[in-house]
Amino acid sequence: MNSLLKLHSASIQFKAQQAFQNLDFKWQEGQQWAIIGSSGWELTAFIESIRGNTVVSSGEISRPFAAAYSAQKSDAKEIHSFRDLIAYVSQKYELRNKSHQQNFYFQQRFNSSESEEAATVSEYLKEVDAKLAGPWTLESVSKLLRLEDLLDKTIIMLSNGETRRLALALGLLRQPKIYLMDQPMTGLDVKSREEFGEILKEIIAAGVHVLISTSASEIPEGITHIAKLDKSGIQETWTRDEFHGLGVQPESASSWNWDELKGLLPKTFPQRDSIIKLENVTIKYGDKTILNKLNWEVKPKERWLLKGPNGSGKSTLLSLLIGENPQAYSQNFWLFDRKRGTGESIWDVKRPTGFVAPELSRYFPANQTCRKVILSGLFDTIGLFKKVSDEQEALGLRWMKLFNLESLANLPISRLSLENQRWALLARALIKQPELLILDEASQGMDEFQRKLFKDTIQQICELSEITLVYVSHYAEDIPKAVGEVMELKG
Repeated sequence: MNSLLKLHSASIQFKAQQAFQNLDFKWQEGQQWAIIGSSGWELTAFIESIRGNTVVSSGEISRPFAAAYSAQKSDAKEIHSFRDLIAYVSQKYELRNKSHQQNFYFQQRFNSSESEEAATVSEYLKEVDAKLAGPWTLESVSKLLRLEDLLDKTIIMLSNGETRRLALALGLLRQPKIYLMDQPMTGLDVKSREEFGEILKEIIAAGVHVLISTSASEIPEGITHIAKLDKSGIQETWTRDEFHGLGVQPESASSWNWDELKGLLPKTFPQRDSIIKLENVTIKYGDKTILNKLNWEVKPKERWLLKGPNGSGKSTLLSLLIGENPQAYSQNFWLFDRKRGTGESIWDVKRPTGFVAPELSRYFPANQTCRKVILSGLFDTIGLFKKVSDEQEALGLRWMKLFNLESLANLPISRLSLENQRWALLARALIKQPELLILDEASQGMDEFQRKLFKDTIQQICELSEITLVYVSHYAEDIPKAVGEVMELKG
């Protein structure tokens, strides 16, 4: 059996931090790997090591899978890299506009389905520049990943799960020998997660070798080998037949200072008849109906689960609730007992609402630090652009201390780990003491321990305050016990 890749006694730094010491790993032809572990940061660092994006201070990484390609290109005196043979899907998937800059603004996806600055799915896929020939075509990846009905849709109008499928397709069009995926099932609904194993098997059947990071409870079909990783290296490996959901067990329950959280949460709210009220709300983009005669009422102190498959309209409904969808003005739609379109400003709508979604972190300007992101919640802006008072500064510091972010205060949000980005966004949503908290897959990208802590934190928020909650998640195990009502969109 030929070797594809080997790490031997490798000491590795990732983002200026020590990730591993004496890391050993062998990847042989015919092996399809799932890497599990208790730290999402370490899983990402492992994949980035294979990609060549870490510093190897001792030991070595060899990549025999690229040897023949490298020799051929060297003989032809052509510029090349082993990366030409690798496709990668990150959790931080980023989409670019037609100028190849990532400068979409958050509201843009709801303002127009025909944005001149956004390419269609088809146009985006055609831009992939593969370094070598291979079996994947626009037609074959569109069929495999169920993109056929989305090809004429602009990329900023895609749901989170649809964007994930697009990212997988972009990787395949690179015609890779090695496909690396960091938590690829994140953001996929239950049906899509079940289908992922079949997709993976088709990718493997085409001659691609796959390595994914995932949770111990989600090992998809097609995977042949599992490795458990921690900072000391690979702890243990199994074949699929040997692995029976072993692997990651919580070492100890983490928690925050709940008394401090209670002190930061609001004590009382104005008396309301309802927080959200929709009567026969219909939202269309062109001739496509997204929401059809939707009725829904959320009373104060209620905690709702909003569920539905990818593309069912959840993001569109949330855009109404957070004041980002201009079609709200033509609907019978009330927020906090006030009908939209009766003279209220956008800030009147936003002020009582805290909102967290994983994609939010992508829209902050590059100079926005963890501290600035949290404080921007006081002004409902995507970034901090004014001087804050001493009192506001002290409040931001309390939230950073609560979520253990104090040492990261001056780091740009883009350089924070995914879990710390999520805590920063939650602090940003809560710092203004909102009446309504909307969490859209808010723990996405966290490892299993962090997801449990996030769930416990939301449970405590519900127990310690009268906040109204709308909670979106595709994972039943992530839903806090306080959530007692369900709104399901069928699509």
